[in-house]
Amino acid sequence: MKADAVIVSAGKGLRFMEGKKKQFHSLGGKPILAHSLEKFETCPLIRSILLVVGEEDMDYCLKEIVERYGFQKVSQIVPGGRRRQDSVKNGIDALPRDADIVAIHDGVRPFITKAMIEDTIHSAVRYGAVVLAMPVKDTIKISNPDGTVLKTLDRESIWQIQTPQTFQVDVIKEAYYRATEDGFVGTDDASLVEHLGVKVHILPGSYMNIKITTPEDLFLANLFLKTDIHSKEDVTGGTKKR
Repeated sequence: MKADAVIVSAGKGLRFMEGKKKQFHSLGGKPILAHSLEKFETCPLIRSILLVVGEEDMDYCLKEIVERYGFQKVSQIVPGGRRRQDSVKNGIDALPRDADIVAIHDGVRPFITKAMIEDTIHSAVRYGAVVLAMPVKDTIKISNPDGTVLKTLDRESIWQIQTPQTFQVDVIKEAYYRATEDGFVGTDDASLVEHLGVKVHILPGSYMNIKITTPEDLFLANLFLKTDIHSKEDVTGGTKKR
């Protein structure tokens, strides 16, 4: 089994602080993206990493992140596309020909763990398509256009989806081909597989596996680092038994 990772970090960070893209902001003294790459770099099951960034950031990422922090598994830096879906496709298209499994991860999710990465890889071998997710904790409502409540959803069957989302390479390539043919745009990689008609299996993630999208998320991430909470997380989102 040959497993590779596509780390997507081509976002413009329009909802983040002005002046710097969110993936390059410092978290505990190094860029958020470097934290995410480190988890895949140190995962024994990951053979190589394809880093997808904005074309304008390719030189910066090579010098200031890949070379500076000594990431040996980053085999290519791939230019991103207009949308996240386009960026992921560019990464998938650049995979080695003999790749069996690909783990697709957001570059701004720095608290992923080796155990979660490995769990998605083993499960993708078995099922073909898997995602990490956690049950939603808040009540979820659908609104009318006028801002009134249309419907309250049963949160027992609602999941907050995370990454990595991990697939057999043949499955995700076919999903992207079909999406292009049909003009289908999904909200994540798994939705393209669902569009293909393939079942996607849910694995337990962690409430610590946050996507840093806003300044408030960065504040929370710094708290995780300071308290070292994330290091005690196991694959089920709980804490390790001592």
